[in-house]
Amino acid sequence: MRVLVLTGPPAVGKTSVGRLLAGTRRRGALVDIDDVRHMVVAGHAAPWDGDEGRRQQRLGVVNGCAVAGTFTANGIDVVIVDVLTDQTAGLYRQLLRDPLIVQLTAAYDEAVRRAHTREIHLTRDEFRRLHDEQGRLTAFDHRIDTTDLSPDRTVAELARVWG
Repeated sequence: MRVLVLTGPPAVGKTSVGRLLAGTRRRGALVDIDDVRHMVVAGHAAPWDGDEGRRQQRLGVVNGCAVAGTFTANGIDVVIVDVLTDQTAGLYRQLLRDPLIVQLTAAYDEAVRRAHTREIHLTRDEFRRLHDEQGRLTAFDHRIDTTDLSPDRTVAELARVWG
């Protein structure tokens, strides 16, 4: 079984298409690292909140990989959704057996438009910073621009890349 790690800035379709893609597999699971990180209910820190944020970011990756490993050991393909840095991408590669890392992107204006269609928990500055930081990410295997793609078309493209 193989693990696909989806990264990208907010509102490019990571969770939506990740869930759809996992649903196309014979046996598939979605691991959303934001959900894993939010299991810390007292003292939660966002990844950009200093040393504690970086510590919890790393812990989220470690715990998410443990969950993914349990699924793959039981014959279940896994899609992990996270906003990676080059450092956390390295951690995924260290903890998982041959993960495929795909970055989803979208034009900033399109990402903002999509964000307005759902509840978002980021400030405008955080949203912009994450979008800009993902533009500098280098530790991925493939990049797919979702600006003009429907979720179904994005899933088809991911399925082609993932095999």
